[in-house]
Amino acid sequence: MVSVIIVSAGLGDYLDLCLDSLMKQTCAPSEIFVIDNSTDANFRQRITRSYPHIRLYSNQENLFYCQALNIGIHMSKGKFVLCLNDDVILDNKFIEEALKGFCRGQRVGMVSGKILRQDKKTIDSAGLSLSFWRTAEERGYACCDKGQFEKEGYIFGVNGAVAFYQREMLEAVKENNDYFDSDFHIFYEDLDISWRAQRLGWRGYYVPQAIAYHTRGATVRQYRGIDKPYARRFLNGTLQADLIKNRYLAIIKNEPGFSFLLHLPGIILYDLFVLGYIILFRPRLVKFFLNSRYLKNALKKRRSSLFFRR
Repeated sequence: MVSVIIVSAGLGDYLDLCLDSLMKQTCAPSEIFVIDNSTDANFRQRITRSYPHIRLYSNQENLFYCQALNIGIHMSKGKFVLCLNDDVILDNKFIEEALKGFCRGQRVGMVSGKILRQDKKTIDSAGLSLSFWRTAEERGYACCDKGQFEKEGYIFGVNGAVAFYQREMLEAVKENNDYFDSDFHIFYEDLDISWRAQRLGWRGYYVPQAIAYHTRGATVRQYRGIDKPYARRFLNGTLQADLIKNRYLAIIKNEPGFSFLLHLPGIILYDLFVLGYIILFRPRLVKFFLNSRYLKNALKKRRSSLFFRR
C-alpha cells in the first residue's frame, strides 16, 4: 500500500536513524527505496548489508533532489508514496495516523503530519502554505509547540521533507515524465507540486497525530547552519541560485494572471530584499539573472498545462 522514497547523500548516521524509524512503524510500508546520492561505494555496501530488505538505487553521479525522487517514484508501486529526507525520524505511528488523512475526502492527494525539530518541542512544519510574497511558507515554522496546531484540517500543501502523496494525484500532475519538476533541482519543488495539484482540484490535509522529527538543513547547509533561522546565509552559491530561481519558476508555471497582479506589490517587495542581499553578500549570483533557459521552460509548461485548458 505504501511506498517510501528516501534520497540520501550518505552524510553522518541520518539514513540509519530514518530507516530504523521505518522498521518500527505500526503500519509497515510495503517497499522502501533509497536513492543513493553519496557516490561512495563503502556507504552503499554498508547500507545493503545492514538493511538487506530495502531497494537501493545508486547513481554514478550526485543527482539533483527532484531527479532522484522521480526515479524512486517511477520504480515504486504503492497506492501511496511517502517521500522523505534522510534527516527525518518518524514516530512509530506516523504512517498509520497519516493514512487517515487520505480518508477525509475523495480529493485529498497530499497529507502532512506535525513535523517537529529534533528537540521535539520546536515546530518545523504543520503544513505548507503560499505566502502573499509568493514564497513557500511553513505553518508554525520555528515556533514552540504549545498545542496551537492540534486541529486537523485542509492545508495548501505538504513540506518536502516528509511528503505523503496519493499516487493517483502524482499521476494527474505529472509533466511529461516528471512528477517533481527536474528544472527545480532542489527547493520549492514541494510548493510547485502542491500548487499544480491545487489547480487540478486536489487538496492537502493536516493530521497532527502523525508526528515526525526533522533536522532542518542537515544535508544542504554547512554544519553550523543546522536548524538555524535565516537559512539562506548558510547555502553555497549553487543552492542559493536554485532557491532564487525556483520561486520564479513556481510563479510563472502556476499563478493566474489576475492573482499575479494582485500579489505583484508583495512579489516586487520580496524581490528587492533578495536583490539587496545578493548585491551585499553574494554578488556573483547576479549573473544568474542573465540565464533565461529555465524561465523559457517554465513558460512552455505554463502554456501546455491543463490549467490553461479549463
